[in-house]
Parts: sequence; structure tokens; C-alpha cells
Amino acid sequence: MMSALAQPLPYRVVAIDDGYAGYDQEIRLLGEAQASFELRPCRGSEEAAILAVRGADVVLVRESSVSRRVIDAMDRCKAVIRYGIGVDNIDMAAAAARRIAVANVPDYGTDEVSTQTVALALAVVRQVVSHDREVRSGRWSTGVIKPMYRLRGRTLGLIGYGRIARMTHEKFSGFGFGRVLVNDPCPELPDGVQAADVDDICREADIISLHAPLTAQTRHIIDARRLGLMRPTAIVVNTSRGGLIDLDALYRALSEGRILGAGLDVFETEPPDPAHPLFALTNVAVTNHIGWYSEEAMRELQLKTTQEAARVLRGEAPRNWLNRW
Repeated sequence: MMSALAQPLPYRVVAIDDGYAGYDQEIRLLGEAQASFELRPCRGSEEAAILAVRGADVVLVRESSVSRRVIDAMDRCKAVIRYGIGVDNIDMAAAAARRIAVANVPDYGTDEVSTQTVALALAVVRQVVSHDREVRSGRWSTGVIKPMYRLRGRTLGLIGYGRIARMTHEKFSGFGFGRVLVNDPCPELPDGVQAADVDDICREADIISLHAPLTAQTRHIIDARRLGLMRPTAIVVNTSRGGLIDLDALYRALSEGRILGAGLDVFETEPPDPAHPLFALTNVAVTNHIGWYSEEAMRELQLKTTQEAARVLRGEAPRNWLNRW
């Protein structure tokens, strides 16, 4: 006869993406919630995801698509929880129709992403990419390759003003910007910040930093028309979601010298096509969607995702429930 300790746990939590160094927090906390933890990496395969989610009480996801077909295969799932902030890879409406909650972790990595934003902006301001290439190729000159401009007295524009944008603003505050323009539905802004629409930010800001979620309304919020509004000294920085920028239109503006530069940590398609002509430009600094990362942030993200899953298994509503019905 099987002992009570050998009985299978009543709940199953399945992660359909891997990529973390360890899962000790998931195993421990979910075990305390009477759930097994299974790592079933699907590598973006919808068919693999359909098989993985069957019988799961909670599904954890990073980059894989949780499409309507995947949601239809969830025969006992209570929640899909995103290891991260953006949920544009999850069919929210399909989940709501099945009474499957979708939750995320909006309050991790704030320090890291804001630092990445400032780092990319400064790399473009100081033309780190082009000077790095010059030195590596054996060309040494202390003369001017392209003009550079100081930040003091210039205008910072923030599209979105959530946690990350606010910390970005804080970190930029030591550079002496003369004005800070913000576009956000938030009714109250701190002293020294001016509310502005997106067009005015594009016309007036020297650094335009994107911190908005990706929705039908914000997709390509920076398009050819708005790039055309920007001044020649403008720099666009995106550490939010790649789809906020029309990459082809950005390439044309950069290659024609109509704006000064761009710093990008995210792309509409990831990984992006390395043959895209934008990557041949020296007035662009790019990184590989790594702005969220530090060892501390990764542990924090895994912990908060797991705590949300345990909350659901206890019969509680997710703390960051996004598709409420």
C-alpha cells in the first residue's frame, strides 16, 4: 500500500518556457501549496504548448505564444502567469472567455530597465558604437567624427510614466535637462514635469524614451509621421516593447540623418533579422532584450511569479489580474 507521503500532489503547475539557472523557488513554494512543478519548454511550438498545458492547474510562460488553440487545450487551468510584464503573447480575450485569469509581474527589474534606458541613451549621445568601431579597426583620432551635444538644458520626453519611467526620470535628473515632457493618462505628475501629447514630445524632445505597454493603440506609436516631427538632435530609446516603433521607418530616419540616433533593447520580432539594414548603422546602440536582467531581478521575478501561482492555488484572486471578467 502506498504511504500518504507517496500520494501524488493534487495540483500541477507547468512552465512552458525555460531559461533560468534554477527553479528552487518554484519547487519549494509550489510544493508548500500542494502542487508539483513541471518544466515543459516548448521552444515556441504551439503544438508542444497544447500538449504541455493539458492537466495543468496553472501555466507559467515567458516568450511562448499562448494562443486561443493553446487556451482551448487547457482542461483545468485556473490561471496563466507571465514571467514578466508584457502579455501581448497571451490571448487575453480567449482566456477570459474560459474564465482563466491572466496575471503578470509588473514590479520587478525596475532598477535594471531604467538603468538600461539611461545606458543606451548615453551610448548614443556619446557615439560609443562608432568610436568603438574606429578604435577596433585601428583608426585613432581625437578629432570630431560626428557632432555631439551636451544634455544640460535640453528636453527629455517620456512616453508612459509608470514605475520604470519614473525611475528613468530620477536617474536622468542629474544631467540637467531644462524640461521634462510626459505623456501618460496619470492625472497627477510631479513638480517640474509637463504633460504633453505624443506629437509635442516628438517635436520638442531631444531624448524620447518609450515606456508604454504594447496595445492596438500604441503599436507603431513611433511611425514615419512622428519621426518626421522630430528634430535632428533627437534620440529615440526603447526598452519597453519592440512593436512601439516602426523599425523600417526608424531606419530611414536614421540613415538619412533626420534624427541623431536610437537605442534599442527590444524589437517587434525577436530575435530580429540580423540582415536588417538598421544594424549596419553606427548611430544605433542595440542590446538583446536584456534590460530586465540582473541576478537579483531574475530571482525576484521567479519568486513573484511563483507567489502569484500559489495565491491562485489557494483560491485567491491574482494580485496582478489583467483580464478581469
